[in-house]
Amino acid sequence: MQWLSELRNEGDHATRSKNDLSYFAHFLRIRPKIGPPVTLTLNAAQLKLHRVIEEQRAKTGRVRVIVLKARQLGVSTYVASRLYHKTINSPGLRTIIIGHEKRASTNLFQLVKRFHDHLPDDLRPSIGTSNAEELLFDKLDSGYIVTVATTEGAGRSATAQCLHASEVAFWPDLDAQMTSVLQTVPDMDGTEVILETTANGYNSFHRLWRKAEAGESEFMPVFLPWTLASEYRVKIDDFKITGEEAKLAELHGLNAEQIAWRRQKISQLGSEEYFSQEYPLVASEAFISSSFDSFIPAELVLRARKEKIDAYGGLVIGVDPAGIGADSTAIAWRRGHCVLKVERRRGLDTMEVTGWVAKIIREDKPVVVNIDVGGLGVGIYDRLIEQGHSRSLINAVNFGGKPIEPPPLDETGKPAGGPANRRSEMWQNLKNALSGRLQLPDSDSLQADLISVGYKYQSDGKLLLESKQDMRRRGVPSPDEGDAVALCFADPLGAPVRGFGFNRKIEYAGGAYV
Repeated sequence: MQWLSELRNEGDHATRSKNDLSYFAHFLRIRPKIGPPVTLTLNAAQLKLHRVIEEQRAKTGRVRVIVLKARQLGVSTYVASRLYHKTINSPGLRTIIIGHEKRASTNLFQLVKRFHDHLPDDLRPSIGTSNAEELLFDKLDSGYIVTVATTEGAGRSATAQCLHASEVAFWPDLDAQMTSVLQTVPDMDGTEVILETTANGYNSFHRLWRKAEAGESEFMPVFLPWTLASEYRVKIDDFKITGEEAKLAELHGLNAEQIAWRRQKISQLGSEEYFSQEYPLVASEAFISSSFDSFIPAELVLRARKEKIDAYGGLVIGVDPAGIGADSTAIAWRRGHCVLKVERRRGLDTMEVTGWVAKIIREDKPVVVNIDVGGLGVGIYDRLIEQGHSRSLINAVNFGGKPIEPPPLDETGKPAGGPANRRSEMWQNLKNALSGRLQLPDSDSLQADLISVGYKYQSDGKLLLESKQDMRRRGVPSPDEGDAVALCFADPLGAPVRGFGFNRKIEYAGGAYV
């Protein structure tokens, strides 16, 4: 073929074939959704995933990625091509393919075999063993093992350097499976573990994904929405967008053809909830379920992520400290109706968090720093006061303490309802702000925190937010970023600046606020 000859003439063919996956992909054949086999050309979703993985590999020397995807974006094909390219160019390397069921594993293995069968002679290594479970290249001493995720533990007796785990949200007993599977790949540079899946409700995969988002695992989360697929569009004459669809289009930058496709697909699937699971726009949408009632609705957070509001007023800092355990210390910055950013760091002791906050005070000059003084926070507060910072600047907030606003009165004039404690009160303040206009950082991890917290009303009618301990018991990470943002709303009316809740003057002088 003429195009293939021209491609080979561009630079050093052998070197590029070995080192450049985008170039190598031109020699791979795949079966498209319709029609005969065609040459693999990386699409938008595949290119995005490739870029992210290569950045991680360059930074860490290895690949540990968990991919949450919309359906049929070509993710499995990309991972298969990537690991095939690596396997035939790395003597002594073993790759394991694990699907959620036998048919899925077989399909992935057939994809690899199709790559091999159609590869040009000068690139294709010789085969020593080829059967339903193995594809071994004799001269390279490298090859494939294919298996299925079972309750007995897939790949338990194998050792490999690369792992392609497909549709992990559908694996039986995922927690035990991951413990077993991850032991097959050594903790060494050059190894690659790629987990990819669509969502499957609030199950073990949701916990696995949230831990990755929260930085509590070695895996980097990668989300690929359905909007990356150019074919997910349909043109309908006289198509009219509804009011809700118009809001969605504005929020996510969707055009009429994408909205029309979405409407058709929802009709096919039977519900908008199921569509969101199969074809999410943002990561958290994939886990939306009628069985879980989040205190802050996802649509409020999504809207706030797209808001563009000028920041004004004094800077408010929210500090949610954590010890050296699983949780992270999170700090949020807020001016007026803008939460400017949220940063999170793990493994800091009391003095390190104190130093971080002191640096923020020195450089950013906030008008108030709200610190949760439960646990580690009380030591940070005391140390900052010892350093000469005033109590008008360093505000101690006890999550379990009483609300500062009096409860509302019932029809008889007696106190009734309201938040049960300070944490519930601050999250209520945040929810009220989100119900108006508020700008949040465009962050998946922050959104996941904000919509992962449940709630209930006590027998006296008071609002009680789900505790961090209860969240951990159902396998959800502590919402550290969410709590840091809520701490920026410790005052019911907002920031302690004139005209926005407080009428006190705070001045910066001599390294401290007075």
